[in-house]
Amino acid sequence: MRKLLFLMWVFSPIFSYAQQHQLGLRLGEPLSITYKTDLDDRFSVEGMIGRGSANSAAYYRRSFENNRPLSSAVYQGHTASDAFTLNARVAYHEDITSEFDISEGTLLAYLGAGAQLRSVNVNYVYFTPNPSEQTVFLNESRTNIDLGPEGYFGSEYLFEDLPISVFAEVGLFFELIDRPGHLKLQGGIGARYLF
Repeated sequence: MRKLLFLMWVFSPIFSYAQQHQLGLRLGEPLSITYKTDLDDRFSVEGMIGRGSANSAAYYRRSFENNRPLSSAVYQGHTASDAFTLNARVAYHEDITSEFDISEGTLLAYLGAGAQLRSVNVNYVYFTPNPSEQTVFLNESRTNIDLGPEGYFGSEYLFEDLPISVFAEVGLFFELIDRPGHLKLQGGIGARYLF
């Protein structure tokens, strides 16, 4: 709840300039509560807070291998939990209703960029080789934090008689902090209530 209040406080200066507010749910990667507001007819800003999926098993194994708790530590496995994401984005919209001969509502295509913060708790299980004793498994917990830009594109349909919009989008997250150069394909569908 504190994170949501912080997000609202960060975007509060934008609220006074906005023409239309939208609040909804985004299903996909990441699964998020989304708040979007129009700055004018062409541009919007969006904030998302939610849960993202963990990276691949190879990603976390490589992180362990690059930063072993002991030089003799041998990776045995890991679990990932409590994935959290926070996004701040800006998008450019273009009305494409007439291109598809849509008679009711408005169809928009959009292209955007933003920043994404991801956090995942990872619990590693490892052992140290010791031929004279029984193998003892050890644990180490780490918080994996990723930060970087994202680019995305999609389409949004605004109903004419209902204060609802639906959208679908796909994007790419480029990790700069923790493992520079790592790319993650993302996408989602969702709906927002307009007020």
